[in-house]
Amino acid sequence: MAIALESGIGMIEVGVYTAQHYPTAAHRIVFMSSISPDKPATSAQSAPISLPRVRALFSRPGRVAESQFLRREISVRMFERLSLIKTNPLAVLDAGCGEGDDLALLRQSFPLSLLLGLDAAAAMLATARSQALAALPFWQRMAAKLSAPSGPGGAALACADFARLPLAPASFDLVWSNLALHWHPQPDKVFAEWRRVLRVDGLLMFSCFGPDSFQQLRAAFAAAGEHHAVLPFVDLHDFGDMLVDAGFATPVMDMEKLTISYSSAEKLLADVQAFGGNPLLTRRSSLIGRAQWQRVLQALEAQRDADGKLNLTLEVIYGHAFRPVLRKTAGGEAIVRFDLPRR
Repeated sequence: MAIALESGIGMIEVGVYTAQHYPTAAHRIVFMSSISPDKPATSAQSAPISLPRVRALFSRPGRVAESQFLRREISVRMFERLSLIKTNPLAVLDAGCGEGDDLALLRQSFPLSLLLGLDAAAAMLATARSQALAALPFWQRMAAKLSAPSGPGGAALACADFARLPLAPASFDLVWSNLALHWHPQPDKVFAEWRRVLRVDGLLMFSCFGPDSFQQLRAAFAAAGEHHAVLPFVDLHDFGDMLVDAGFATPVMDMEKLTISYSSAEKLLADVQAFGGNPLLTRRSSLIGRAQWQRVLQALEAQRDADGKLNLTLEVIYGHAFRPVLRKTAGGEAIVRFDLPRR
């Protein structure tokens, strides 16, 4: 079996290395070079997010390393949900794979599956590649340096925009995305692309931040007159509507709120930066003044609970849905849904 693109056999640049053909057992992925990850897609925005800014924020993996504890915790909860669904995918796409930790876990769950890790930040993929090499015995490490770059679990790696995937339709049986979707300004376009690359009955499973995330920080900045310091996140119900509009069947959405407690405002702010930072086009273009920053800190300090702790709320949204079988009439004609533009 081969996973290929509709037209063109080529390669897509991935920072310091190039993703090309990645044979895994009887599978292979072929990338094409005709889609640029920098070319914008046309769609309604969920927030004025700058994709180049997102890539820049994640261009230094060490800066976000302190937030890995949260991604690992959410990953555990996603795998718990996945265990309740009967699936045996031949090919798995990890969209927003970052340093590749979930790729190793996906390999454990699906040892015979083809894995592709995709991220918009080439530096994160380079780190995934380096960590995968470091885990190998010396002789395997030397051999791997001469072969096509791969990540944890032997996964192929590629750098691309979620909304413009350089992949053929119906290429994957599972699309997995852990805490990545909220970094894209056009989640409806992303859902459409994820559906496009899924096979019929293929499963999408994702997690992302919801609108109550960082509410304490948002309130503190608002008290200082700053209203674009924290990313606005999409509501669970809006995501459900987007999934249906994109052609997914019976999406299942749920949400939970996590609270992280801190002794100091400095550590809270450092962790928020490690979670990603602020990619908004509307963010302040200059540094905040000292007096205004003191108002932010004072507003945070005023939120200490009875135990003297500062709390940070994270609303985590989980969703999964399937690509349904195309409906047909009794005569065999495909039924295609057209929605009139909303006024």
